[in-house]
Amino acid sequence: MRSNRATVRAGVSLAATLPMLTGALVLGIPAAHAADHSGRGALAGTKPAWATAKADKGATANSAQVNARVYLAGRDAAGLAAYAKAVADPSSPMYGKYLNAKQAQARFGATKAQVAEVKSWLKSAGLKVTSVTPHYIAVSGDVAAAEKAFGTQLHDFAKGSKTYRAPAQTASVPQGLKGAVLTVTGLDNAPHKANHKDQLPPPDAVFKNAGPFSSYYGSNIASTLPSAYGQKIPYAVQGYTGEQLRAAYGAGTYTGKGVRIAITDAYASPTIAFDAANYAKKQGDAAWKTGQLSQVLPKNYTKTKECGAAGWYGEETLDVEAVHAVAPAANVTYVGAASCYDDDLLDSLSKIVDNHLADIVSNSWGDIEANQTPDLAAAYDQVFQFGAVEGIGFYFSSGDNGDEVANTGTKQVDTPANSAWVTAVGGTSLAVGKGDKYLWETGWGTEKATLSADGKSWTGFPGSYTSGAGGGTSKTVPQPYYQQGVVPKALATANNAEGNRVVPDIAAIADPNTGFLVGQTQSFPDGSQQYSEYRIGGTSLAAPVIAAVQALAQEARGGKAIGFANPTIYAKYGSKLYHDVVDQPTGKDLAVARVDYVNGYDAADGLSVSVRSLGKDSSLKAVKGYDDVTGVGSPANGYVDSYRRH
Repeated sequence: MRSNRATVRAGVSLAATLPMLTGALVLGIPAAHAADHSGRGALAGTKPAWATAKADKGATANSAQVNARVYLAGRDAAGLAAYAKAVADPSSPMYGKYLNAKQAQARFGATKAQVAEVKSWLKSAGLKVTSVTPHYIAVSGDVAAAEKAFGTQLHDFAKGSKTYRAPAQTASVPQGLKGAVLTVTGLDNAPHKANHKDQLPPPDAVFKNAGPFSSYYGSNIASTLPSAYGQKIPYAVQGYTGEQLRAAYGAGTYTGKGVRIAITDAYASPTIAFDAANYAKKQGDAAWKTGQLSQVLPKNYTKTKECGAAGWYGEETLDVEAVHAVAPAANVTYVGAASCYDDDLLDSLSKIVDNHLADIVSNSWGDIEANQTPDLAAAYDQVFQFGAVEGIGFYFSSGDNGDEVANTGTKQVDTPANSAWVTAVGGTSLAVGKGDKYLWETGWGTEKATLSADGKSWTGFPGSYTSGAGGGTSKTVPQPYYQQGVVPKALATANNAEGNRVVPDIAAIADPNTGFLVGQTQSFPDGSQQYSEYRIGGTSLAAPVIAAVQALAQEARGGKAIGFANPTIYAKYGSKLYHDVVDQPTGKDLAVARVDYVNGYDAADGLSVSVRSLGKDSSLKAVKGYDDVTGVGSPANGYVDSYRRH
């Protein structure tokens, strides 16, 4: 399961609009504000790619209302990027010399004078300032005032079957403010929101797995079912436990003691404390201690129906229980966003940075790269850079739709996992054997075929593609320095001869068919609310698992923050510290048998029997060395301990 922040915007490549902005963002430096003929500083990337002349339906009414955010560049944007890079680079003399939140803001944040100047300009244009934060100034007003402030006309444009407002020209600011303003968001009103694309039905309605199951990989062979790939196959595991995952990824005796992990999602499960405690007890995990799980929540929630708020409860539950299962002594802070919209998700990330709520941040949400716009990319990257300066690392799931072709018709990666300033976490199918022994992993990619009516064959075997770990080459983000010399040239240059960012960086268990057991209060058909358990997966499982492994590694190095981990992750590439994941680890194709309730709850409406092939991720392949399904691989024995030497 992975929450998908669906910013329903440009359906075409943004590459043509991005060369200046993304070229700077690979080092975290905001784009230079090009001066136009009117003597103003252009804010590159503020006109979305879908706002074309062909789609133009004319000027937006002057009386229409605009809510926008003017993001502040701070007093030294280039210095922020340079510092963020230096403290994360093991070869730099500045490595690990982090600033605290107040120091970071004092050194790189906006000055009082800059804030006053920007506010004055916005008010003089007729806009009302509704809030001021260390990162942005929020304003509201009519279209006429927005046009005056940002030096552009706002028009209505056709986008698919709907019409949205957007700048007809790139927005700009007065030349005297070009150093103070990073970008502006909100001038277009296409919905910038998150939607679920779950591998299982939404957990607000009950879901249970039918048996038979394996207790570990291969423990229960489906001897009465047809063979697949020339051999009898095992039933899917009931759901791996924390003990099995800790063994697979080399946890040893580490527990994450003294480390703080934050989790971001939208909304908040009202039963999370009960569910997490109940699950830990039933699965033999360490009991939660008083104050070990805390929540930082907004005063009010918005757009609960539009965002499907209850659907986010399962996301939080999975993330919290997976982190605790792998790092049982780590402190967990859940930071819930007020809605599934980008603005609110950004606010949650900013809370973590501004108050240094954690050193490690797990994020199981995202969207396709084509829906990301440069203005939001700049805002996200600035938060990630401030985090790096403070020793905070952000981990993002890479997506659950493989190369996205089946989902969108276009081969692309997901965002914010495509940012050069986050660790993108890919997904695997995991086999843990008897005695919690790690057997192998494949890249996560599933093909499904169902049992024939006579029970003698799999209909249309191996079946159709259903889901898989997201990955591939960015079309907008240049290749970061830490990927150079590791990522194969053919991948890096797939969209640009100069080389672009490739996703993911590292990987862990994600396949729902070799997934994790989670416990949650759900709604049953009789209207009751009851705790129950089910197997789940997605890269929203991989992200908290890797975040928890990083907490173990931080404990191993005496509690000193790892911070932005990619330079260190890539420095370890090619060593025995990683499982080098390939799609045929045994030399043969692999599959499991799965039995499900047709109604998702009980056998009243019958059972559905299927074969799920492993290692079949769209056009993406897990191969020897770095690949765009699993990155450098998954953590192996010795990975956690290797951080003691840093």
